Amino acid sequence: MGFLAWGSAGGALGGQLVIKVVDRDSGEPLTCRMHLYQANGKPRRVEKTAYWHDHFVVPGQIVLNLPNGQYTFELERGPEYATRSGHFTIENFADDVKVVDMKRHVDMAAAGWYSGDLLVRRPPAEMKLLLSAEDLRLAEVVGAINGKAENAGGGSPVRRAAAPASDHNSSAAPAAAQEPSLTWLGDEQGYYRFTAAAFGKGMPALSLLGVPRPYPLPWDGGPLDAAAIVEARDQGVAWVDAVAGFSWELPVLVAHRQIDSFQLAPPTITRLGSDDVETDGLPRDRRKFPPPWGHAQWIQHIYNQLLECGLRIPPSAASGSGISPNPVGYNRMYVHVDGPFEPARWFESLKAGRVCVTNGPLLQPRVSGQLPGHVFSAPEGQSIELEIGLTLSTREPISYLEIIKDGQVDKSIRFQEYAASGRLPPVVFDKSGWFRIRAVTDLPKVYRFASTGPYYVEVGYQRRISRQAVQFFLEWLDQSESRLEKLPAAQRSKLAPAYTEARRFWQKLLEQANAP
Repeated sequence: MGFLAWGSAGGALGGQLVIKVVDRDSGEPLTCRMHLYQANGKPRRVEKTAYWHDHFVVPGQIVLNLPNGQYTFELERGPEYATRSGHFTIENFADDVKVVDMKRHVDMAAAGWYSGDLLVRRPPAEMKLLLSAEDLRLAEVVGAINGKAENAGGGSPVRRAAAPASDHNSSAAPAAAQEPSLTWLGDEQGYYRFTAAAFGKGMPALSLLGVPRPYPLPWDGGPLDAAAIVEARDQGVAWVDAVAGFSWELPVLVAHRQIDSFQLAPPTITRLGSDDVETDGLPRDRRKFPPPWGHAQWIQHIYNQLLECGLRIPPSAASGSGISPNPVGYNRMYVHVDGPFEPARWFESLKAGRVCVTNGPLLQPRVSGQLPGHVFSAPEGQSIELEIGLTLSTREPISYLEIIKDGQVDKSIRFQEYAASGRLPPVVFDKSGWFRIRAVTDLPKVYRFASTGPYYVEVGYQRRISRQAVQFFLEWLDQSESRLEKLPAAQRSKLAPAYTEARRFWQKLLEQANAP
């Protein structure tokens, strides 16, 4: 898209520019997100609107009072709208009004795909504005970090994004204790729920959703206790999301069946790049997973190993906005819901695996007419051939689409070939397994991708269980358990039963393995 050149002349004190954003088709005002940069490339903070890190909300119209100079900008409204970018010049006593239109290039909700973000740490008072600016239907807002409700509401001390010094005076403020647990924002807006509790060092490792108050899981800073999470469920916790999929405790929590979803697109994958260190978790082999994409690819590898163990955990996504530098909804998931959107039905569909995750491309898959999460079955000795239909929309260039089958790239299809037919080659199984479809953009430093949730195949009516994958988690459990030796004796004895039971789980799974 071409740049918009804006400017006017005057005296010596800077000037004013009024920006109005409208929907190109309807002409109605449109709330969106703006990134505004000075000539030196640094973000320009704007007051009196929701601001975080390097971006702020334009609620249909905004007045920018700016010093003289040249500015560049980007306007975005989630991945379903085309990005608008441009530049303008402010000169002495400038006083101008400009209208910018934004075009929706896909309507996912019209096809039954509704967006969500499972970890946001922004003030509840700003959530209506933020969801509208990002065209997001559901957000889980953190009400407590590590059991401390007073830290809620954004501008987290847990992990400051690399932002200008002025960010420390963010519009984010402590959340009110009386904030309702579920807030309906209108038919075209969606919901946010102020009931998430996050736990972990640095970026949270785990998020508990639907948490009642008082928060049922105090944390002493040590390993996350699987028994305590089981007890928290008894007190009303509805969903447990693995935020840091490399967390030391993941093999224990999975063994105790306490992980409902796994973040394939977590807050450590950002709009500016990815983390390069697995904080408080299993580090990757940097030779196999080198930067800049290594961290993100390591998370994908871990998720593949879970699927290889015959575990059917749906993927999820979260921006971590307010902790991570991401905008709300940058990492998001689309869950397919038949009929009207409603949070309980959204989570039911997520549990069934009818989900795609993304921070860029938009996928609408149908495999032999079925949504992700479906289980295709056949008797022993019979093969299954599955036809893949896929609708893909993207704002960034993509060279290849991939079919990930049983943990490996089974097919890599040039995007031009897909674009010509709108279909991918069939995938064939003569043994039990699983597959998912992935698209990765060509951006060199940023891991921008989309993935369907997995589809499953049972030949002989049994799940695929890989010995190598189970062994991967047993070795991970060994390293995690060895870390307990550094803890006080009382804490070790409290955690030991959970580790013992986890080892039994993985060893039993190893005995059941039916694939290499």
